[in-house]
Amino acid sequence: MSEPTTQSQRSVVVAGAGMAGVQTAVALREKGFTGTITLIGAEPHQPYDRPPLSKAVLLGTAEGSAFDVDFEALGVELRLGREVLGVRTADHVLDTEAGPVPYDVLVLATGAEPLRLPGSEGVPGVHLLRTLDDAERLRPVLARQHDVVVVGAGWIGAEFTTAAREAGCAVTVVEAAERPLAGALPAEVAAPMAAWYADSGAVLRTGTRVERVEPGEVVLDDGTRVPAGAVVVGIGARPATAWLTGSDIALGAHGEVLADDRLRTSAPDVYAVGDCASFPSGRYGERLLVHHWDNALQGPRTVAADILGEAAAPYDPVPYFWSEQFGRFVQYAGHHPGADTLLWRGDPAGPAWSVCWLREGRLTALLAVGRPRDLAQGRRLIEAGTPMDATLLEDPARPLKSAIA
Repeated sequence: MSEPTTQSQRSVVVAGAGMAGVQTAVALREKGFTGTITLIGAEPHQPYDRPPLSKAVLLGTAEGSAFDVDFEALGVELRLGREVLGVRTADHVLDTEAGPVPYDVLVLATGAEPLRLPGSEGVPGVHLLRTLDDAERLRPVLARQHDVVVVGAGWIGAEFTTAAREAGCAVTVVEAAERPLAGALPAEVAAPMAAWYADSGAVLRTGTRVERVEPGEVVLDDGTRVPAGAVVVGIGARPATAWLTGSDIALGAHGEVLADDRLRTSAPDVYAVGDCASFPSGRYGERLLVHHWDNALQGPRTVAADILGEAAAPYDPVPYFWSEQFGRFVQYAGHHPGADTLLWRGDPAGPAWSVCWLREGRLTALLAVGRPRDLAQGRRLIEAGTPMDATLLEDPARPLKSAIA
């Protein structure tokens, strides 16, 4: 009969060296894990943070955004520039380009990959903005002040447009939906944001698709030709989980790993965290797939606690993200599809305003433009499930926390 494995003999392998993977390693050490930790990343670069890519790195005001983590001091082995190819859960082995890696515990943190514009594969001048290499390729485009076509008026499209206009590029944004952020916000909330493009000097064309990309220009579905020294595609992302196809790790309708409320997968000793995984939310009564930085920061604490056998609370965060665009700081907390009431705080034509979503008198989500105090207070009220007075909420001069029913 074999001896049980002690904590100091256990090996944790983390597939993915982005925020979720790095924070998993950090959280394990902070909680006292003494076994081996191996962090495997597909990119050759030191692990780095992604938000600066669409801002400082892109504009050349920062060389990179490497995490301020001393992996050697933490006793974390980095294996970079290695694609993961598959996993044999029965054997507890992760297959990589550089050969098999055995594990006692495996954490899937491979993130998401950007959707590509159909027909644009291999076409010169077509760019994505997801990796450090992507940002480095785009820096000279902005420096030379090319005409740029941005495909997609979502969060990344708005952030790139902001940077490109700041760099002096002429920008045309092509969006298939009738408004910006159509997949994220209702029409009445997204409508005021359309004006931000024009105010910045960018051209926004909604209800329009790219027919094809030709050298130096983009042809739209109405036959219009738009000059394009570069095309930047920001039409969404999907979980980077194709390598798990055929494994016994259950995937959801969007290709995401189906995790439970402790971020455990359907396979023994395998967890999933960050953009590649969905989790059941008791707060919202549905499974959430959250492609945002804060989720990749929070989830690893739950994973580390469960690996160490701590009785952690179920993972059920209030989703949060922010975006800097067109001189505005936009923040969102919560999840609003189940809401039955939408309330405005302030004038959406002005520089600062908020939108509140309520369900049965309780705040479920909040969007704040230039009102960080609303966001901070709203996030706490969502977490607490506090009953709110809708009439008091609509007064933008009143602090949110004093609009309690």
